[in-house]
Amino acid sequence: MSTHRPAVHQVLATLGYGDAIGHEVLGIQRVLRAAGYESDIFVETADPRLESLTRDYRELVDASHPDNLLLHHFSIGSKASRTAYALPDRMAIIYHNITPPEYFAAVHRTLARQCFRGRREIHAYVDRCDMALGDSEFNRQDLVSLGFPRTGVLPVVPDLAHLDNPADWLVPQQFDDEWTNVLFVGRVIANKKIEDVIRCFHAYHTKFNPRSRLIIAGVFSVFERYFAALTHLVDELGLQHVHFAGHVSDDELIAYYELADLFLCCSEHEGFCVPLIEAFYKQIPVLAYAATAVPATMDGAGILFDTKEPAYVAALMDGILSNAELQDAIVEEQLQAVARLQAKDFDRTLLGFIEQILAAPRSGVPHVSFDFWQQFDMLEQLEEVRRYRPSAYFELPEQPA
Repeated sequence: MSTHRPAVHQVLATLGYGDAIGHEVLGIQRVLRAAGYESDIFVETADPRLESLTRDYRELVDASHPDNLLLHHFSIGSKASRTAYALPDRMAIIYHNITPPEYFAAVHRTLARQCFRGRREIHAYVDRCDMALGDSEFNRQDLVSLGFPRTGVLPVVPDLAHLDNPADWLVPQQFDDEWTNVLFVGRVIANKKIEDVIRCFHAYHTKFNPRSRLIIAGVFSVFERYFAALTHLVDELGLQHVHFAGHVSDDELIAYYELADLFLCCSEHEGFCVPLIEAFYKQIPVLAYAATAVPATMDGAGILFDTKEPAYVAALMDGILSNAELQDAIVEEQLQAVARLQAKDFDRTLLGFIEQILAAPRSGVPHVSFDFWQQFDMLEQLEEVRRYRPSAYFELPEQPA
């Protein structure tokens, strides 16, 4: 019988600074170390501000042991993921969802291809994992549909303490005036449907309140074609008061939250959507499209809409922004939703899953040939040809006997 004390390590492609997954990864490590587990974070890349907290994923081979547990934050096309797959350690996937590739087909073909491959590649982990954990019920249900037999929810409980810090002093000089500020926070990426945010704002601005502006705070440099289409739409609509803030620091983000009068979200695909909770916490009325995980994240608070007809959404916006009592009631319900979320015992839930996995019979040790992933990539390329260039696919020679 082994006397080895299991370590519980995390594996992911990249550790980002200030994003939701980065906060979760660091929080998981804190809980595991406090419980007495050896726990490191193995990555391919990390933000320079976090590199000292990580180890190169190639060191995972030396740290490997059959009794250890790897918490694998699945991501598309990750060398760290593939290395972890081939090791004898136990494994649990933590799944943050993969955006359907059709959102990116017209604006970012490389990302569309990666998402397509990612949603196929994850099937290889069904028999490899002892458990698959979604960070929302929506993501857990997605895991079930992908074929994972043992699933659970490891809830996102965002650390909101950074939103209590002092705000940047320059942002209010630009936007803190008598105008109404409508805010969206998130990456400028196609599944967020920022074009719908712009169209709804245009309807509100022209029909109800010409002294209003839209502020979109989120990085857009990675998705130039989509960003160009958005700026073209703004020009086409003749809007003068749409501001793309780009990537913002924490203190700038706080300033934007503090001057916002309404948070408007039209996203069609979210695994959780932390900015909704941040807006709740900063006491901004939230109006959001009821898609994927958004209704569950909002937990009965805020205002949901199920049609994106601009005139309809604009009327909802005006109904909220012109009624101070309604705003107060919405904010109160949102703060109660935040309190319910923060009351969830993340530490106990995580440790309960760890204990359950380590106590159960393992799902099996992977048997991987030396060229497994090379073959996998070749099959993925062949599948892409079959789906998108069928005439070329059927001209390929048959497999030799």
